[in-house]
Amino acid sequence: MSIVIQKARRLSTEQVSQYENDGYTLYNAPVFAPDEFARLKAIFEEDLARYGDEDLDRIHFRDKRLLPFLLSDAVLDLVEPLAGPNIGLWSSHFISKAPRTGKATPWHEDSAYWNGRISTMAGICTVWLAIDEATPENGSMAVIPGTHRNGFSQYAPVDTAENIFGSEIKPELIDESKAVYFSLKPNECSLHEARIIHGAKANTSGKRRAGYTMRYFPTSSKVFPEKNQGHHLWLARGRDLAGNVYMNG
Repeated sequence: MSIVIQKARRLSTEQVSQYENDGYTLYNAPVFAPDEFARLKAIFEEDLARYGDEDLDRIHFRDKRLLPFLLSDAVLDLVEPLAGPNIGLWSSHFISKAPRTGKATPWHEDSAYWNGRISTMAGICTVWLAIDEATPENGSMAVIPGTHRNGFSQYAPVDTAENIFGSEIKPELIDESKAVYFSLKPNECSLHEARIIHGAKANTSGKRRAGYTMRYFPTSSKVFPEKNQGHHLWLARGRDLAGNVYMNG
């Protein structure tokens, strides 16, 4: 299966500048052609029914139908201005928060969970594609702009009955008055840097909030095999620059 795009999808100069300065940007336009997005959403619904909403991380390891989407120009053309021309596929994750019961995502940095697994966090980019409409009312993602300079804050434990993670950045380190909450229509996306502080409130609305996170890294970064047992990489675009090992298909 190949993903056909109707026109080049590139970020504007202003969007690239915002990403560099603030650690994120929004792409409020369709990423995939309508029929391709419908196909992706159908795959999501199948996987959600099969695995449940708590077992959808690294879903492309199990469902190879997702690889053409993850390796498509439709996505990589958005990532390249941010990560460079040599791009590896790091991971992907369907995230679904059910109406009224979807747990909160505590304030965190992705880099804190990946510490030691890759030589540098610089350049790692996550594309958060909206499967459903995402708004502050149903628990859309929020970021603290400009917090992507560090990536390793101090954490404290939280109750997993109410949160999808067991830890959060210590509250005294967060200025929630600076938080920016995203609004995305289905098939639109946000892009954020691995070190930025981000999170989401619980979904207390009557609408499900589902998205697909697609994560990429510049191949100049070395992924340490001994720290990533059972983890698979794909060369998405360009060439490898650090001696990483990739899947063939």
